[in-house]
Amino acid sequence: MTETAEHTRVVLVDDQQLVRAGLRMVIDSQPDLTVVGEASDGLQALRLLAGTPADVVLMDVRMPNLNGLQATERLLGGDGGGGAVPRVVVLTTFDLDEYVLEAIRVGASGFLLKDAPPEELLAAVRTVHRGDAVIAPSSTRRLLEHLVTALPTTDPHGAEAHAALGALTEREREVLVLMARGRSNQEIAAELYVAEATVKTHVGRVLAKLGARDRVQAVVTAYETGLVRPGA
Repeated sequence: MTETAEHTRVVLVDDQQLVRAGLRMVIDSQPDLTVVGEASDGLQALRLLAGTPADVVLMDVRMPNLNGLQATERLLGGDGGGGAVPRVVVLTTFDLDEYVLEAIRVGASGFLLKDAPPEELLAAVRTVHRGDAVIAPSSTRRLLEHLVTALPTTDPHGAEAHAALGALTEREREVLVLMARGRSNQEIAAELYVAEATVKTHVGRVLAKLGARDRVQAVVTAYETGLVRPGA
């Protein structure tokens, strides 16, 4: 396959070879995506990414030597070598609550269930490569709700998050609630009877006021502060 500038370069990080093989088969079947490397733990991933340009990293959490959370923090903190820092999507199952939430906090662009269908995996890679975050699929929303119910009651960032939430206008809070429910900008625009460009402006202001890097962090804040409750 001849590599072109249009290809999204993906690195797979998982300690199970069969999992990596399955991911590679799905990703390499697409004309716009290509797997440029694989690693079986976090240390291997950091060494690989130091010399291999990548756009998106699919990162498992539980791995030997250096787990996915530690690797994500180091990679996004500048340990991945020179060049542009790739976006990270954490691969998870329901029993990884505290690890995944922390991965989001240190900079991951989203998370995906390991048993997600292929089309959801491909959509996630393309979404984060465009600079957005993976929160829309229903399974991810359910996972986010599950994560937040497991949060400790004494969150050191709680007071700061509530103060930031108080800075939002009524319309911005409405937009944040709809974001937390997995609505796209287009769906929010239809529900609020405004232009999609207006929604994009509101989303940008919400992220700025909350000090959120992306939609995932904003949605986590919405749940942490109780603005949106699991199952609501």
